Amino acid sequence: MSISPRNTNSQPSLQYVELGGEGLMLLLLHGVTRCGKDWEPLLTALTATCRVITFDQRGHGGSERADSYLVTDYVDDVVRWIRDELAEPLFVFGHSLGAMVAAAVAAELPQLVLGIVLEDPPFHTMGNRIAGSAWQTQFIGMRQVARSGGNIEEITDALADIRLPVSGGGFKRLGESRDRASLAWSAACLSQLDPEVLTAVIEGRWLDGYYVADILASIQCPTLLLQGDPTAGGALTDADAATAVAALSSCQHVRFSGCGHQLHRDRPQEVLKAFRDFAAFRYSSKSSVKDHP
Repeated sequence: MSISPRNTNSQPSLQYVELGGEGLMLLLLHGVTRCGKDWEPLLTALTATCRVITFDQRGHGGSERADSYLVTDYVDDVVRWIRDELAEPLFVFGHSLGAMVAAAVAAELPQLVLGIVLEDPPFHTMGNRIAGSAWQTQFIGMRQVARSGGNIEEITDALADIRLPVSGGGFKRLGESRDRASLAWSAACLSQLDPEVLTAVIEGRWLDGYYVADILASIQCPTLLLQGDPTAGGALTDADAATAVAALSSCQHVRFSGCGHQLHRDRPQEVLKAFRDFAAFRYSSKSSVKDHP
């Protein structure tokens, strides 16, 4: 087992860590503003049966910064690494941005991707529907915090003070909806982030060239779709989830009632159970939605 970070041969150079030994190869792709260590709540369980690789995507963590941060840029990075450096079959598990990357990678590399897990992919919630939303306000605040820098405590305080619009009018501080530990972890990730990662998201350009319907229709492998609860902060809307299930040829859909966007950190045991069930999923017909209380 290797725990020392490695770097890809491509440009920008991406940092990754390989954990575990025998078993299924599983690539974990984090969400925007996060890093490979975001998966720590799942790693002990996953590495017991899988060979796990965690990536820091471009501009995040220990990976190099870049000139462009469209979703298609992240896709190109992962496709290039799997095709040219890994060149062996694997499963891909992505959260948020990582979920959208996983979907496109599966569409482009059907001979190498055996299955994908899509954890609360935002699609156009963070694309052409972001204008005027709380997500846009949050990312504007996070970009300013990342640009200002400081130590972890200072960044945590600044994150807590971001004011988000609420339905019915008025504002709510981010620190009122997220606990200190969660904000401190976000601060640690932001301390390593290129702030320009968020510019394309804020401007509604993030999904330029990323055609959701075409990508979903091209996926041939089994898919596990994990959906947060939109009323609790989940980014995948019920309508987008239904569209994805209809488009995918083989899909299990699990909805986590009362849980927001960070499923693998807020409900790790339930996510692990859903993944284990999926790993044993060997039929091609669509399965009915399961709703976790």
